[in-house]
Amino acid sequence: MRSNARETHPGKAPLPPLSETLEFMRLLWAIDHGLQRRSKRMAATLGVTGPQRLVIRILGRSPGISAGHLAQALHLHPSTLTGILRRLEQKGLMTRERDSRDLRRAVLHLSAAGRRLDVETAGTVESAMKAALAKLPARQVKAAREALCALADEIQPRPGSSRAGSRRGPAAA
Repeated sequence: MRSNARETHPGKAPLPPLSETLEFMRLLWAIDHGLQRRSKRMAATLGVTGPQRLVIRILGRSPGISAGHLAQALHLHPSTLTGILRRLEQKGLMTRERDSRDLRRAVLHLSAAGRRLDVETAGTVESAMKAALAKLPARQVKAAREALCALADEIQPRPGSSRAGSRRGPAAA
């Protein structure tokens, strides 16, 4: 992916210079589009979407995590995660069990089939991310992570963050 906003395309005028904000937005939408396309291909080839696979990979590293804790870790509303978990359960890739310490809570585990998908696999969003990050020095990866965290907090503040509950702009009026 090129980051030059002024690049020319055959038969098309070059884009005018973009502000840093607009350039970030343009790149984020390009990434989002790529994630959606790769996710659809993963569904066709692996049987799971990108978000479902991310849940599988996290459950593989955090067996027994609660749905609430997983939603928080993924920056998702619990109702959004519910659909992902339901589809993974229907596919036989994960299970829910009562938490032995708190019977009101359920904890999540991968099934044997889910564990078979919990491996690095070519053609996934994860493999593309790993390849891209490997091309950058550690300091640039750290700076990118910090920028993305700041954007995520601004767009959708996590509970307990300094921005949680604050509102700006016309919606606050």
